Amino acid sequence: MPSERTRSNPPAPGLPASSEVIVSGIQPSGALHFGNYFGALRQHIQLHKTHEAWYFIVNYHTLTTLRDRDKLRRYTLDVALDYLALGFDPEAACLFAQSDVPEVTELAWIFNNLTTVSQLEKGVAYKDKVAQGLAPNAGLLTYPVLQAADILIYGGTLVPVGADQKQHIEMTRVLAERFNRTYCLEDDPVFPVPEPWILSDVAVVPGLDGRKMSKSYDNAIGIFEEGKALRKKVMGIVTDSTPLEAPKDPERDHVFTLIRLFADEETRTRITEAYRAGGYGYGHAKKELLRLVDEHFAEARLRRKDLARRPDDVLDVLREGGRKARERACEYMERVRERVGLITTYRDAP
Repeated sequence: MPSERTRSNPPAPGLPASSEVIVSGIQPSGALHFGNYFGALRQHIQLHKTHEAWYFIVNYHTLTTLRDRDKLRRYTLDVALDYLALGFDPEAACLFAQSDVPEVTELAWIFNNLTTVSQLEKGVAYKDKVAQGLAPNAGLLTYPVLQAADILIYGGTLVPVGADQKQHIEMTRVLAERFNRTYCLEDDPVFPVPEPWILSDVAVVPGLDGRKMSKSYDNAIGIFEEGKALRKKVMGIVTDSTPLEAPKDPERDHVFTLIRLFADEETRTRITEAYRAGGYGYGHAKKELLRLVDEHFAEARLRRKDLARRPDDVLDVLREGGRKARERACEYMERVRERVGLITTYRDAP
């Protein structure tokens, strides 16, 4: 179950105090893969029909690493296609591009001035780049601040994350509390202090080489890959050298880890027993995985192909989602500017 909101949290503008607001984003940095699906997309699809939800494609964030305008545009639309194909209902929640809400960067600047450099230097992504001997840009350094603005500008109260990602929203909580303490009366805060919604069933999905599946490792299997391309990847998953006839431990095999994500309990039990009995090779397991993947995504693949032929419809979804998101963001920013003391005279013009 989700964590309870703290009593001091204000409701989002225009919403009752009991409302929970789910906020989450995903990067358009390439084709979405099984790790994205089981780590975020599947949960997003499940939650958006039961909660107020704001899902955005974080193309501002992607600028920290991607500098190809054509790819950025294509990847952004591809993510929208993936959401819709997998069952996202734009009548039930908002799906939009981060760049349709420029107010989020305004809020991030205000938050930057409430954040110390030492805090930013502790960021996981920043420290990772430094450890690799790379020179991270300022966007990567301030990434957590923009992420906080993304969550708070819509009044987010719940952020669905895996247990290993809980620290990702700590900066958001700190900034919400710091802004409220600096600029607000104790009984009239602007921002909720969001809670992580720990998704206990989120899996760490292994890639082709056994490491965590990631585009940056070039070991990912795309959600909508099929045919020869999919077969080549699945058959290339790294396994050990245990002979065909020998018993195998399914818990130590990356192929079975993927099978377990797609299979029902009866299928998992059958394959587990086959592993342990011997005479069942990794090639057999990979063919089972191919079948399960094809079955799982069959309907979504058809929907995506249909949607890809109607790009204007996809843009309409993003356009309407962006309109609603910007309306919400503007409500928050009016309150923020008033509390901070920012004069914006053009808004007073007749």
